[in-house]
Amino acid sequence: MSSIGEFLTSSGFAGIVIVAMGLAALAIIIERARVLFFEYAIKTDQFMKQVKSLVLNDQVEEAITFCAANEKAPLAHVVKGVLQRADRDDDGINQGLDIALSEIIPNLGKRLGYLAMLANVATLTGLLGTIHGLIMSFQAVSSADPAQKQELLAQGISVAMNTTALGLTVAIPVMIAYAILHSRQNRLLEEVSEHSAKVVDLLTTRHYTPMVVNTDMGRLATQPPHSATRTA
Repeated sequence: MSSIGEFLTSSGFAGIVIVAMGLAALAIIIERARVLFFEYAIKTDQFMKQVKSLVLNDQVEEAITFCAANEKAPLAHVVKGVLQRADRDDDGINQGLDIALSEIIPNLGKRLGYLAMLANVATLTGLLGTIHGLIMSFQAVSSADPAQKQELLAQGISVAMNTTALGLTVAIPVMIAYAILHSRQNRLLEEVSEHSAKVVDLLTTRHYTPMVVNTDMGRLATQPPHSATRTA
């Protein structure tokens, strides 16, 4: 423990700043991992199977209630937004999809950008500390008392190397965590887009009435399947 304290002390102000950024990044990583991997997780196949079954049985209200029970998951939230417009025309249903997607997209990427920023700033702060340590070393060589020159030179080199190492020690894990969380965010978004589009298609085609030829009138007419009768 004392060696860690000595390491941070020898890193100077830049080292303290880097450690503070590392702690901030760790807090963001834990919060985002909890949300993206646990709170937003849902058994997609089972969920979609249940929604499809309810919609095909014209139990849209029950489907909305089912989605509301899982609304923390982005997929359930978007599907609920689509189902709430099930009684509208195709444009209204698609508008519901767009609105629901616009509501969940900011939550998926919340605070992830800060991780990339903190990793870059930690690296740059380490570089700044390196430059500061080299300046200390050069000053020791040029103007320090000969009796203290070796000690000051070693102190400057220590600051330069420690801050570089500390900056990279923070930046590398943060960038790895950012890549993992960003990949999870994209996968959730793709999953939501794919399955919500299927729900839209299900709603817009479930009462689709095909066009059939009315040979008596000599024109196209709309008739439900199996409803046409032929007069003897």
